[in-house]
Amino acid sequence: MLTRRAAITVLTRRAAVTAVVAVTLLAGAGPARADDVRGGQQAVIKTLELTQAWRASKGAGVLVAVLDSGVDPRHRDLAGSVRVGKDFTEGANPPGTAPSRLHGTYMASLIAGHGHGLNGKQGIIGVAPEADVLSVRVILEDEEPGFREFNSAERFEHVVARGIRYAVDEGADVINMSISKELATREERAAIRYAISKGVVLVAAAGNEGDRKIDADFAPYSYPAAFPGVVSVGATDRRLKRAAFSNWNSSVLVAAPGVDIMGAGPGDEYWVGRGTSQATALVSGVAALIKAKFPDMSPPLVARALADSATDRPPGGYDTGTGFGVVNAARALSEAGELAHHTETARVGRVQDPAEPVAGGKGGPVKVITRDEQRVTAYTAIAAAAAAGALASLSVIFILVRRVRRAHSSQDA
Repeated sequence: MLTRRAAITVLTRRAAVTAVVAVTLLAGAGPARADDVRGGQQAVIKTLELTQAWRASKGAGVLVAVLDSGVDPRHRDLAGSVRVGKDFTEGANPPGTAPSRLHGTYMASLIAGHGHGLNGKQGIIGVAPEADVLSVRVILEDEEPGFREFNSAERFEHVVARGIRYAVDEGADVINMSISKELATREERAAIRYAISKGVVLVAAAGNEGDRKIDADFAPYSYPAAFPGVVSVGATDRRLKRAAFSNWNSSVLVAAPGVDIMGAGPGDEYWVGRGTSQATALVSGVAALIKAKFPDMSPPLVARALADSATDRPPGGYDTGTGFGVVNAARALSEAGELAHHTETARVGRVQDPAEPVAGGKGGPVKVITRDEQRVTAYTAIAAAAAAGALASLSVIFILVRRVRRAHSSQDA
């Protein structure tokens, strides 16, 4: 039995943060048959090649922060994997109001659902089923009584930025932001810079306004997805083409399935929905697989592994609808392995520590730099040489000009 529910729209004051999904409730609150739920996930499992990816990584040891409307920690497919973190919306709802937590639970299940029953074969299996979730509540769903208060009160203006910083400080390896808004803020930009500096991978939804063109070249930009350093995710349809609702612009890095996506809801419910929110959660799951296998891999390299390994690439290798293509978990792990191999540290010499004597053959600590750093150092040297050459050329030109002027002055005299 299917019952339909209206799209969820979640707004934040001025910045208009939205988490929009069209959802359908499957089999009410009662237990659904295993083939209703897990069978409904088979298209995603196949597209992302999750069965192959799980041979290498299932996300163990990774903490994914879900910045959303809250996660139900008692859902049978998430039980034991959810840590309930700070609620930055506290005070918006009347005292004693229980949060809806539909959108957040839905996203968390796609990232780290572990199923239930014998061998976990029933219910939702997430992309990284052995990862843990940190629930950080930064939005309210529109049916919550504090919705208007949350969208108008000054104290809730920078909840997303505060949520990012909190997640980083709580040890998150990946931050999923299945939310979007049209305006960028300085606070969010600074929070994202802070997260990246701590090695945290940020993944965000490109937005669901793809039908609303700004001009012939792109649909609206969405934040935090459009900030530099954030993995911006578009949604694909059943044919793995850009879904009509998915924003298309040059911020989109990769895409993932975003139509007819099965997920969990609070109270052991199951839902089917569509949106860039779901696509984002799937990509966050793949990022968690990579971070579990290569915990020291930097956010830019994780993003590169996702992009370089994408399948269903558009003509020319990139377009604004699906970015570099559809994320593939198995190939992303393989690409991450190649990147890790090429960035292995190498001992390149010693740097004298002023506090340590050199006598007796004891020098300072050994400086270790990666091959990427060596490459950057080489490029810097080349650039410096080029700059020096350019300055020398300018000096010669200046001298020649002065000589010509002097010659003219002599002739005039």
